[in-house]
Amino acid sequence: MAQAARVLPITYADYLDACARSPVKLEFHGGEIFAMTGGSIVHAHLAGNAYAALRQALAGKPCRPFNSELRIVIPLLGDACYPDASVVCGPLQTDPRDPNGVVNPAVLVEVLSPTTEMYDRGGKFELYRRLPSLRDYLLVNQDRNLVEHFARNDDGSWTFRACGDGETLRLTGAAVELTVAEVYADVEALRELAAAS
Repeated sequence: MAQAARVLPITYADYLDACARSPVKLEFHGGEIFAMTGGSIVHAHLAGNAYAALRQALAGKPCRPFNSELRIVIPLLGDACYPDASVVCGPLQTDPRDPNGVVNPAVLVEVLSPTTEMYDRGGKFELYRRLPSLRDYLLVNQDRNLVEHFARNDDGSWTFRACGDGETLRLTGAAVELTVAEVYADVEALRELAAAS
């Protein structure tokens, strides 16, 4: 009697090997590798604005902002993700298996896309919540000026606040403030361009 072929699990070492050979960024979830596709022009602009606003706010502070090139590793699960922007406070800590995989972000930012919104709100946030260092998770809406801010409380629970035009986000993880206006600077012309095409 023939037996079904056994599928061997993909290891983190396999993932790192694939990353070294891949022309695109790869994420690792539940033993599977996923290619990261490019986002829209508006997505790229908002991610850039979030990074720039964080960089300006953090000048002179013991925290560093990073763009979407920084790999975040969730050690408890062994998963790896690339948020659109992040902040690490204090010394960088990396995963023992991955010298480029940071395990101690204080702030993570995701710009919502139609194809990833459900994952960013659900499964990805569930992964990120397993990082003890994480204090702030921001979801940036592409279609309207709205940043959803999840802040971790001292007891481990999370507080949600939706911030729109004219409002300020207070990030406890990095002890800085960002305005919604900074995140959405110069986005209207790009939205109009996207709508016209």
